[in-house]
Amino acid sequence: MKLLSKINAGERCVMLTYFNKVNGLTLDKVLITSEDKDKDLTDIYDKISVAYNSGNLEFYELENNINLLIEPFIPNPRLIIFGGGHISKPLTELATRIGFLVTVIDDRISFANQARFPEAKEIICNSFEKSFNEITFLKSDFVVIVTRGHSYDGIILREVLQHKLHYIGMIGSTRRVKGMMKELVDEGFPKDILEQVKSPIGLNIGAITPDEIAISIIAELIASKNNSKENKGSELNIEVMEKISEVSDIPKALITILSTKGSVPRKSGAKMISYYDGTTIGSIGGGCSEAAVLTKAREVIQRKGFIVEHVDMTGEVAESEGMVCGGVMDVLIETI
Repeated sequence: MKLLSKINAGERCVMLTYFNKVNGLTLDKVLITSEDKDKDLTDIYDKISVAYNSGNLEFYELENNINLLIEPFIPNPRLIIFGGGHISKPLTELATRIGFLVTVIDDRISFANQARFPEAKEIICNSFEKSFNEITFLKSDFVVIVTRGHSYDGIILREVLQHKLHYIGMIGSTRRVKGMMKELVDEGFPKDILEQVKSPIGLNIGAITPDEIAISIIAELIASKNNSKENKGSELNIEVMEKISEVSDIPKALITILSTKGSVPRKSGAKMISYYDGTTIGSIGGGCSEAAVLTKAREVIQRKGFIVEHVDMTGEVAESEGMVCGGVMDVLIETI
Protein backbone atom coordinates (compact mmCIF):
# COMPACT_ATOMS: atom_id res chain seq x y z
CA MET A 1 0.00 0.00 0.00
CA LYS A 2 1.66 3.19 -1.23
CA LEU A 3 0.02 5.37 1.43
CA LEU A 4 1.33 3.23 4.27
CA SER A 5 4.83 3.09 2.82
CA LYS A 6 4.89 6.88 2.60
CA ILE A 7 3.69 7.22 6.19
CA ASN A 8 6.30 4.73 7.41
CA ALA A 9 8.95 6.74 5.58
CA GLY A 10 7.88 9.83 7.51
CA GLU A 11 6.46 11.60 4.47
CA ARG A 12 3.37 13.75 4.51
CA CYS A 13 0.76 13.00 1.88
CA VAL A 14 -2.85 13.74 1.01
CA MET A 15 -5.55 11.31 -0.11
CA LEU A 16 -8.32 12.60 -2.38
CA THR A 17 -11.51 10.52 -2.42
CA TYR A 18 -14.27 11.32 -4.91
CA PHE A 19 -17.84 10.20 -4.21
CA ASN A 20 -20.96 10.22 -6.40
CA LYS A 21 -23.61 11.88 -4.26
CA VAL A 22 -26.47 10.40 -6.31
CA ASN A 23 -25.68 6.68 -6.18
CA GLY A 24 -23.39 6.79 -3.13
CA LEU A 25 -20.47 5.11 -4.88
CA THR A 26 -16.79 5.85 -4.44
CA LEU A 27 -15.51 7.04 -7.81
CA ASP A 28 -11.78 7.35 -7.29
CA LYS A 29 -8.99 7.67 -4.74
CA VAL A 30 -5.88 9.68 -5.60
CA LEU A 31 -2.77 9.83 -3.40
CA ILE A 32 -0.87 13.11 -3.56
CA THR A 33 2.74 13.11 -2.37
CA SER A 34 5.70 15.44 -2.76
CA GLU A 35 6.48 13.57 -5.98
CA ASP A 36 3.16 14.55 -7.55
CA LYS A 37 3.64 18.29 -7.92
CA ASP A 38 3.06 18.09 -11.66
CA LYS A 39 -0.42 16.58 -11.42
CA ASP A 40 -3.19 18.76 -12.83
CA LEU A 41 -4.89 19.81 -9.61
CA THR A 42 -5.37 23.48 -10.40
CA ASP A 43 -9.09 23.46 -9.67
CA ILE A 44 -8.70 22.10 -6.13
CA TYR A 45 -5.16 23.22 -5.27
CA ASP A 46 -6.35 25.77 -2.70
CA LYS A 47 -8.53 23.17 -1.01
CA ILE A 48 -5.62 20.73 -0.81
CA SER A 49 -3.39 23.45 0.66
CA VAL A 50 -5.92 24.22 3.40
CA ALA A 51 -6.08 20.57 4.48
CA TYR A 52 -2.33 20.02 4.15
CA ASN A 53 -1.41 23.06 6.24
CA SER A 54 -4.07 22.59 8.92
CA GLY A 55 -3.78 18.82 9.18
CA ASN A 56 -7.58 18.64 9.19
CA LEU A 57 -9.88 16.70 6.91
CA GLU A 58 -11.94 18.74 4.46
CA PHE A 59 -15.19 17.53 2.85
CA TYR A 60 -16.53 19.47 -0.14
CA GLU A 61 -19.48 19.38 -2.50
CA LEU A 62 -18.28 19.87 -6.07
CA GLU A 63 -20.19 20.25 -9.32
CA ASN A 64 -22.05 17.40 -11.03
CA ASN A 65 -23.13 15.77 -7.75
CA ILE A 66 -19.56 14.97 -6.73
CA ASN A 67 -18.33 15.04 -3.13
CA LEU A 68 -14.62 15.28 -2.36
CA LEU A 69 -12.83 14.21 0.81
CA ILE A 70 -9.36 15.69 1.23
CA GLU A 71 -7.52 13.79 3.94
CA PRO A 72 -3.99 14.76 5.01
CA PHE A 73 -1.81 12.07 6.57
CA ILE A 74 0.91 13.32 8.88
CA PRO A 75 3.12 10.53 10.26
CA ASN A 76 3.62 10.21 13.98
CA PRO A 77 6.93 11.90 14.84
CA ARG A 78 10.01 9.79 15.45
CA LEU A 79 12.05 10.16 18.63
CA ILE A 80 15.66 9.03 18.30
CA ILE A 81 17.26 8.43 21.69
CA PHE A 82 21.05 8.17 21.76
CA GLY A 83 21.94 6.23 24.89
CA GLY A 84 20.09 3.34 26.49
CA GLY A 85 20.68 4.15 30.16
CA HIS A 86 18.39 4.70 33.13
CA ILE A 87 16.66 7.79 31.74
CA SER A 88 16.03 6.24 28.34
CA LYS A 89 13.86 3.44 29.70
CA PRO A 90 11.07 5.59 31.22
CA LEU A 91 11.55 8.10 28.40
CA THR A 92 10.79 5.40 25.81
CA GLU A 93 7.74 4.20 27.71
CA LEU A 94 6.28 7.70 28.03
CA ALA A 95 7.14 8.79 24.49
CA THR A 96 5.50 5.72 22.98
CA ARG A 97 2.39 6.33 25.04
CA ILE A 98 1.94 9.82 23.58
CA GLY A 99 2.45 8.75 19.98
CA PHE A 100 6.17 8.91 19.23
CA LEU A 101 7.83 6.17 17.20
CA VAL A 102 10.95 5.55 19.25
CA THR A 103 14.41 4.47 18.07
CA VAL A 104 16.96 3.66 20.79
CA ILE A 105 20.68 3.56 20.02
CA ASP A 106 23.47 2.28 22.26
CA ASP A 107 26.75 0.47 21.67
CA ARG A 108 26.20 -2.01 24.52
CA ILE A 109 24.02 -5.07 23.91
CA SER A 110 22.94 -5.06 27.56
CA PHE A 111 21.47 -1.59 27.03
CA ALA A 112 20.20 -1.99 23.46
CA ASN A 113 17.84 -4.95 23.30
CA GLN A 114 14.14 -5.67 22.89
CA ALA A 115 13.73 -6.97 26.43
CA ARG A 116 14.88 -3.65 27.87
CA PHE A 117 12.89 -1.54 25.41
CA PRO A 118 9.80 -3.55 24.37
CA GLU A 119 7.95 -0.38 23.34
CA ALA A 120 10.65 0.84 20.93
CA LYS A 121 9.93 0.61 17.23
CA GLU A 122 13.63 0.21 16.44
CA ILE A 123 16.73 -0.64 18.46
CA ILE A 124 20.21 -0.16 17.06
CA CYS A 125 23.17 -1.76 18.81
CA ASN A 126 26.25 -0.25 17.24
CA SER A 127 28.85 2.39 17.91
CA PHE A 128 27.32 5.84 17.75
CA GLU A 129 29.51 6.75 14.76
CA LYS A 130 28.42 3.69 12.78
CA SER A 131 24.77 4.07 13.78
CA PHE A 132 24.55 7.22 11.66
CA ASN A 133 24.76 4.99 8.57
CA GLU A 134 21.65 3.13 9.73
CA ILE A 135 19.51 6.23 10.12
CA THR A 136 17.92 8.45 7.50
CA PHE A 137 17.27 11.63 9.43
CA LEU A 138 13.96 13.36 8.71
CA LYS A 139 12.94 16.97 9.16
CA SER A 140 10.23 15.86 11.58
CA ASP A 141 12.62 13.90 13.84
CA PHE A 142 13.15 14.60 17.54
CA VAL A 143 16.62 13.72 18.85
CA VAL A 144 17.48 13.25 22.53
CA ILE A 145 21.11 12.72 23.55
CA VAL A 146 21.46 10.98 26.92
CA THR A 147 24.69 9.00 26.62
CA ARG A 148 27.05 7.99 29.41
CA GLY A 149 29.90 10.30 28.43
CA HIS A 150 30.81 13.80 27.26
CA SER A 151 32.86 12.49 24.34
CA TYR A 152 29.91 10.50 22.97
CA ASP A 153 27.66 13.56 23.25
CA GLY A 154 30.08 15.54 21.11
CA ILE A 155 30.26 12.88 18.41
CA ILE A 156 26.47 12.69 18.16
CA LEU A 157 25.84 16.42 18.36
CA ARG A 158 28.33 17.14 15.58
CA GLU A 159 26.45 14.69 13.35
CA VAL A 160 22.85 15.70 14.08
CA LEU A 161 23.63 19.41 13.71
CA GLN A 162 24.33 18.69 10.04
CA HIS A 163 20.67 17.78 9.55
CA LYS A 164 17.63 20.01 9.74
CA LEU A 165 15.65 18.36 12.55
CA HIS A 166 12.57 19.39 14.48
CA TYR A 167 14.14 19.07 17.92
CA ILE A 168 17.58 18.36 19.40
CA GLY A 169 18.05 18.03 23.15
CA MET A 170 21.12 17.01 25.16
CA ILE A 171 21.47 16.17 28.83
CA GLY A 172 24.27 17.69 30.89
CA SER A 173 25.16 20.23 33.54
CA THR A 174 25.23 23.91 32.63
CA ARG A 175 29.03 23.95 32.91
CA ARG A 176 29.44 20.86 30.76
CA VAL A 177 27.04 22.13 28.12
CA LYS A 178 28.71 25.53 28.02
CA GLY A 179 32.07 23.90 27.40
CA MET A 180 30.65 21.74 24.62
CA MET A 181 29.08 24.72 22.88
CA LYS A 182 32.34 26.66 23.03
CA GLU A 183 34.13 23.76 21.35
CA LEU A 184 31.56 23.70 18.56
CA VAL A 185 31.71 27.46 18.03
CA ASP A 186 35.49 27.22 17.75
CA GLU A 187 34.99 24.48 15.13
CA GLY A 188 32.82 26.80 13.05
CA PHE A 189 29.28 25.75 13.92
CA PRO A 190 26.95 28.79 13.61
CA LYS A 191 25.77 30.20 16.94
CA ASP A 192 22.14 30.43 15.77
CA ILE A 193 22.13 26.69 15.04
CA LEU A 194 23.67 25.85 18.42
CA GLU A 195 21.11 28.01 20.22
CA GLN A 196 18.38 25.71 18.92
CA VAL A 197 19.78 22.79 20.93
CA LYS A 198 17.79 22.31 24.13
CA SER A 199 20.43 21.82 26.78
CA PRO A 200 20.26 21.21 29.63
CA ILE A 201 17.33 19.20 28.32
CA GLY A 202 13.80 19.16 29.74
CA LEU A 203 11.51 21.63 31.48
CA ASN A 204 12.82 22.94 34.79
CA ILE A 205 10.66 21.06 37.30
CA GLY A 206 13.44 20.23 39.74
CA ALA A 207 13.68 16.67 38.41
CA ILE A 208 16.11 14.36 40.23
CA THR A 209 15.29 10.69 39.58
CA PRO A 210 15.42 9.05 36.11
CA ASP A 211 11.62 8.95 36.01
CA GLU A 212 11.35 12.63 36.93
CA ILE A 213 13.99 13.61 34.37
CA ALA A 214 12.16 11.57 31.71
CA ILE A 215 8.92 13.38 32.57
CA SER A 216 10.63 16.77 32.26
CA ILE A 217 11.99 15.78 28.84
CA ILE A 218 8.61 14.46 27.70
CA ALA A 219 6.96 17.72 28.77
CA GLU A 220 9.41 19.66 26.61
CA LEU A 221 8.84 17.29 23.67
CA ILE A 222 5.07 17.70 23.98
CA ALA A 223 5.40 21.49 23.99
CA SER A 224 7.63 21.40 20.92
CA LYS A 225 5.36 18.96 19.09
CA ASN A 226 2.02 20.56 19.88
CA ASN A 227 3.16 24.12 19.24
CA SER A 228 4.38 23.24 15.76
CA LYS A 229 2.27 23.27 12.59
CA GLU A 230 4.47 20.52 11.17
CA ASN A 231 3.25 17.87 13.58
CA LYS A 232 -0.40 18.82 13.84
CA GLY A 233 -2.80 16.52 12.10
CA SER A 234 -5.59 14.03 12.36
CA GLU A 235 -5.40 10.83 14.38
CA LEU A 236 -3.46 8.02 12.75
CA ASN A 237 -3.96 4.34 13.58
CA ILE A 238 -1.38 2.22 11.76
CA GLU A 239 -3.23 -1.05 12.45
CA VAL A 240 -6.36 0.30 10.76
CA MET A 241 -4.30 1.62 7.84
CA GLU A 242 -2.75 -1.81 7.34
CA LYS A 243 -6.15 -3.55 7.34
CA ILE A 244 -7.78 -1.14 4.86
CA SER A 245 -6.08 -2.68 1.84
CA GLU A 246 -6.04 -6.23 3.19
CA VAL A 247 -8.18 -8.63 1.14
CA SER A 248 -11.07 -10.09 3.16
CA ASP A 249 -13.92 -12.45 2.33
CA ILE A 250 -16.04 -10.59 4.87
CA PRO A 251 -17.54 -7.30 3.59
CA LYS A 252 -16.30 -4.27 5.51
CA ALA A 253 -16.77 -0.54 5.87
CA LEU A 254 -14.29 2.18 6.78
CA ILE A 255 -15.50 4.71 9.34
CA THR A 256 -13.74 8.09 9.53
CA ILE A 257 -14.45 11.07 11.77
CA LEU A 258 -14.68 14.04 9.40
CA SER A 259 -15.10 16.83 11.94
CA THR A 260 -15.79 17.39 15.61
CA LYS A 261 -17.07 20.17 17.83
CA GLY A 262 -17.07 20.38 21.59
CA SER A 263 -15.96 17.61 23.94
CA VAL A 264 -15.55 14.35 22.02
CA PRO A 265 -13.40 11.28 22.78
CA ARG A 266 -11.58 11.21 19.42
CA LYS A 267 -10.61 13.92 16.96
CA SER A 268 -11.02 14.23 13.20
CA GLY A 269 -9.25 11.58 11.17
CA ALA A 270 -9.80 8.80 13.72
CA LYS A 271 -10.74 5.63 11.87
CA MET A 272 -12.15 2.21 12.50
CA ILE A 273 -13.09 -0.74 10.31
CA SER A 274 -16.42 -2.51 10.74
CA TYR A 275 -16.81 -6.01 9.28
CA TYR A 276 -20.23 -7.40 8.44
CA ASP A 277 -19.74 -10.22 10.96
CA GLY A 278 -19.47 -7.69 13.79
CA THR A 279 -15.68 -7.65 14.08
CA THR A 280 -14.14 -4.20 14.46
CA ILE A 281 -10.65 -2.72 14.38
CA GLY A 282 -9.92 0.67 15.90
CA SER A 283 -12.41 3.00 17.55
CA ILE A 284 -14.10 6.35 17.10
CA GLY A 285 -14.75 6.74 20.81
CA GLY A 286 -16.75 3.76 21.99
CA GLY A 287 -20.04 3.83 23.85
CA CYS A 288 -23.55 4.29 22.50
CA SER A 289 -22.49 6.74 19.80
CA GLU A 290 -20.05 4.25 18.28
CA ALA A 291 -22.62 1.46 18.53
CA ALA A 292 -25.12 3.56 16.57
CA VAL A 293 -22.53 4.27 13.87
CA LEU A 294 -21.69 0.56 13.63
CA THR A 295 -25.38 -0.21 13.05
CA LYS A 296 -25.38 2.31 10.19
CA ALA A 297 -22.19 0.74 8.86
CA ARG A 298 -23.95 -2.61 8.47
CA GLU A 299 -26.63 -0.89 6.40
CA VAL A 300 -24.00 0.78 4.22
CA ILE A 301 -22.22 -2.55 3.69
CA GLN A 302 -25.48 -4.15 2.56
CA ARG A 303 -26.29 -1.54 -0.06
CA LYS A 304 -22.69 -0.41 -0.76
CA GLY A 305 -21.66 3.21 -1.14
CA PHE A 306 -21.22 5.87 1.53
CA ILE A 307 -23.09 8.12 3.95
CA VAL A 308 -22.16 10.96 6.29
CA GLU A 309 -23.68 10.40 9.73
CA HIS A 310 -24.16 13.20 12.28
CA VAL A 311 -23.56 12.08 15.88
CA ASP A 312 -24.96 14.29 18.64
CA MET A 313 -23.51 13.89 22.13
CA THR A 314 -24.87 17.11 23.62
CA GLY A 315 -27.56 18.02 26.11
CA GLU A 316 -30.50 15.71 26.57
CA VAL A 317 -29.30 13.37 23.83
CA ALA A 318 -26.04 12.68 25.64
CA GLU A 319 -27.69 12.45 29.05
CA SER A 320 -30.30 9.95 27.89
CA GLU A 321 -27.61 7.77 26.32
CA GLY A 322 -25.34 7.97 29.36
CA MET A 323 -22.54 9.72 27.45
CA VAL A 324 -19.85 11.60 29.34
CA CYS A 325 -18.95 13.75 26.33
CA GLY A 326 -20.78 16.85 25.18
CA GLY A 327 -19.92 17.44 21.55
CA VAL A 328 -20.95 16.55 18.03
CA MET A 329 -19.15 14.87 15.16
CA ASP A 330 -19.73 14.06 11.51
CA VAL A 331 -18.68 10.57 10.49
CA LEU A 332 -18.07 9.19 7.01
CA ILE A 333 -19.02 5.54 6.48
CA GLU A 334 -17.85 3.99 3.20
CA THR A 335 -17.59 0.44 1.91
CA ILE A 336 -14.08 -0.70 1.06
